[in-house]
Amino acid sequence: MSSIKVLVHYVWTTKNRIPYLKDPIRDSIIAHICMNARQKGIYIDHINGSLEHLHALISLGSQQTIAEIMQKVKGESSFWINKNRMTPLKFEWQDDYYAVSIGMSQLDTLRKYIRNQVSHHAKVSLEGEITKLIEEYKLERFVD
Repeated sequence: MSSIKVLVHYVWTTKNRIPYLKDPIRDSIIAHICMNARQKGIYIDHINGSLEHLHALISLGSQQTIAEIMQKVKGESSFWINKNRMTPLKFEWQDDYYAVSIGMSQLDTLRKYIRNQVSHHAKVSLEGEITKLIEEYKLERFVD
């Protein structure tokens, strides 16, 4: 029997970074994403976000790809948000996203970071965070 543990930290934003994800809406969306993920065999370890983006720590299954997970999470959640008219205009996620593998030694720090997104972004803008990630991981491209 194979044993696999691949943890991926995902970050994705609302289209044009419109701040639709206020507290009650964000909580409903997160709850729905978690329920839908369970139904699709996607294991979300932690998920949270701020006004215009979400972070998720997801453990990939042996037959899952980074792109497939993101397509399922973003596609179904935007459909659900629009079906339930949770935003004044049509809701969309930005096409691009950020994904990076996480080592077991980083797990507790990342979980705490994801849990504290609202207070974190009261001090640091999303743009500041993106700049830091690009520099830290030497990325060529990020959520656009």
